[in-house]
Amino acid sequence: MKHVEHIRLRPGMGVGELAEEMRRAGVIGAGRVGRAAEILAEMFQDDDYTTFLAISGPLVPGGMRLIFTDLIRMGYVDAIVTTGANLVHDILEAMGRRHIVGDSEADDKELQRRGLSRIYDIYVEGGAFAELERYIWRILDDIPRDDRVGIPIHGLLREVGLRITDEDSILHNAAARQVPIFSPCLLDSMLGIPLWMYSKREPLVINPIRDFDLFADMVYEAKKAGAIILGGGVPKHHVLYMNTLRGGLDAAVQITSAREDDGSLSGAPLREAISWGKVRGEKISNVYGDATVLFPIIVAAALGKS
Repeated sequence: MKHVEHIRLRPGMGVGELAEEMRRAGVIGAGRVGRAAEILAEMFQDDDYTTFLAISGPLVPGGMRLIFTDLIRMGYVDAIVTTGANLVHDILEAMGRRHIVGDSEADDKELQRRGLSRIYDIYVEGGAFAELERYIWRILDDIPRDDRVGIPIHGLLREVGLRITDEDSILHNAAARQVPIFSPCLLDSMLGIPLWMYSKREPLVINPIRDFDLFADMVYEAKKAGAIILGGGVPKHHVLYMNTLRGGLDAAVQITSAREDDGSLSGAPLREAISWGKVRGEKISNVYGDATVLFPIIVAAALGKS
């Protein structure tokens, strides 16, 4: 039997060394973090991996934007599956609108009076969404009319990304490096109504079925498939679901704050996905907690190993 190795801290130790101490301890949250860093390092180092990054929750407004962008730039992510909301907040930043440090205990009626919308302790100026509407319409006007009819969601997002000039934008970097962004629930975001309104006066027909063509090709062609799953919901399920086409993911790391015992998909451990053929089960780590705390630590540790 293997014994718990007690964590030893040393002055000046790096995040990679800390993660390795956690891995050697091997139990509870520390063991999961150490194992997750080890799995991510393997995905980053092994060119045979096709790596899918699933993003849900307010991670872009929560300060994670540049981590996602840098993973794209470094070639460590091959596809992104995300909520529409995270793309909205990427566009807002690209427009020059900044997210504001707020107060989770604020009076929401007072915030509404001041024109501020709240995401826990993050504020967004309400006027930014009116500006977003005009901004996305100008981009749509620049896309040839025929190309807007029957366009897949990832194709639309690529066209948007090609017209964003912010070098730190997720959409811009993904489009420039041919990393597809899938967003099955794109319309359930602050882009939904502007896209619908635009379609009432100009040709715009989105065909989400066509997204399956590219996603399926990536899954079938993957020598190894890996996933980094932040949060749950549609992005998590879409990555897992599509990988049933190849008998499951070879490796996966999940960071979630959702509970397992209510039966929700968001809290479901990766081992549960084995029964569905979504994960093969050899290399998995479920890390429970706040992704804005844990993801930077795990990625920094993994990059230190690369």
